[in-house]
Amino acid sequence: MNGPSAQMRSGFGKIRPHTIIALVEDRPGVLNRIASKWRQRGFNIESLAVGHSEKPGLSRMTFVVDADTNAEQVVRQLDKLIDVVHIRDVSHEDIVSRELAMVKVKADRETRSHIIDIAEVFKAEVVDVEPDSIIIEATGDENHIDSLVNLLRDYEIIELVRTGRVAMLRGPEVSHPHEEDDEQYERAPGIHTW
Repeated sequence: MNGPSAQMRSGFGKIRPHTIIALVEDRPGVLNRIASKWRQRGFNIESLAVGHSEKPGLSRMTFVVDADTNAEQVVRQLDKLIDVVHIRDVSHEDIVSRELAMVKVKADRETRSHIIDIAEVFKAEVVDVEPDSIIIEATGDENHIDSLVNLLRDYEIIELVRTGRVAMLRGPEVSHPHEEDDEQYERAPGIHTW
């Protein structure tokens, strides 16, 4: 690890990840247009979670990006896109964030009970058991998931999938304002747009 990026990842001059929440119209191409803005500015998207929101016709995107204060500039530019209904950087706000992971681990008669014990310590669920493998599902903050994955590496991880961070503001405040005019947004019929 050499150069500026190595210094930033080692802690000296470290770039703090930003958590950005966007409410967007549920249409084809929206994800591509938004991701392109981050790419144009040279930011790495660490994770991206997209799903339907509480309002029909709108999807909610949660981005985690490596960025310094220049992230504000990209957020302002994204807010100008026609498909973006609302966008907010919640990095410095009081949030609840979680991530889901599924981990397939090599297991046999001798190791299966040890792996299950680790899962129980992390309040994870065993969702599949086969003669030579076990799949564990875990939910928690990134550090919780990282710790579980690190312990399971001793048993040979066959496959790992993580959703990335999803987040909400604590308390009654919402990350995007509820519109008074109740504008209707149409989902693209039969098309998953993310």
